[in-house]
Amino acid sequence: MGLFSKKKKPDEQPPPAEPDTRPEKKGMLQKLTRAISRTRMVLNRRVLGAIGLGQKINDDILDNLEEAMIEADFGVETSEFLMDLLRSAWKNGRIEATDDILPFLRTDLKQRLTHRGNAVKFADKPPTVILVVGVNGAGKTTSVAKLAWWLEKSGHHTVLAAADTFRAAAVEQLKTWSERIGCEIVTGAEGADPASVAHKGAERALEIGADVLLVDTAGRLHTQKNLMDELRKIRNACAAKKIEGAPHETILVLDATTGQNAVNQAMMFKEAANVTGLFLAKLDGTAKGGAVLSINEKVEVPVKFVGLGEKVEDMQPFDADQFVEALFDLEGLTENPEQA
Repeated sequence: MGLFSKKKKPDEQPPPAEPDTRPEKKGMLQKLTRAISRTRMVLNRRVLGAIGLGQKINDDILDNLEEAMIEADFGVETSEFLMDLLRSAWKNGRIEATDDILPFLRTDLKQRLTHRGNAVKFADKPPTVILVVGVNGAGKTTSVAKLAWWLEKSGHHTVLAAADTFRAAAVEQLKTWSERIGCEIVTGAEGADPASVAHKGAERALEIGADVLLVDTAGRLHTQKNLMDELRKIRNACAAKKIEGAPHETILVLDATTGQNAVNQAMMFKEAANVTGLFLAKLDGTAKGGAVLSINEKVEVPVKFVGLGEKVEDMQPFDADQFVEALFDLEGLTENPEQA
């Protein structure tokens, strides 16, 4: 028997955060600069030594830069690809000195991280249905809560469907989060058919005129066929309630700290679940920031959100411009690397 848990939304909006008095680092840029400090420190040690002296570019300099990228977990394939671009630009006369390298990379990486579109695709007619997939341990359930918080904060009245019915702890965790966030949650009995919970969630979202139905799916990838069958049933359950085009987004949560291992996981889910966007969780001080680029190039799915800490508000829609600026904020790092 399904359960509805409805919490009254607070009458008052939370007070605005204290403004950042340091104009050079604000909001997501400041968080990202701290979050990917490990990658930046590796780049600082190697890249400044290789390209920070105003030298004419040569093969040795480019070889040193490639080594620095690989050490920073850009990934061998992505590093080689970027170095091919640099070598081609150098040979074609587009860049000549080491001072040209970082501006060239900044421009190129921003384009690569944005050309597929990083914004959430909302349905023309609500509710928008967003499925969230990912393996256990990747931070999926917490990321679902963060998405619900962001949606509500952005003015999108949201219904949560706790369709990860194989883990009672996940359902209880989402119920607790929903109470804190102020959004409604639809649950089912432990072990219930996930599609039935999604069906009830769609029914409830339509009944109350919600803007978004956010569906947490089972956190496992036992076989691609089983996953595909389960997600197809969930999609059909939403379609049965006449939600045209559902799901409108399928967001894959990946643990950013796993580096290159996340690429294989993402490829499996992309094939099985028709993933449309990525949520990179745990992008904190231990994360390998270059993996964002590797995943983006290999999986060919846009990064749409990043998780920057444990709190529900520690997440942001992905901003490629700010990410690249934070990744290459070498000057700020050398001023005080321990505080990065």
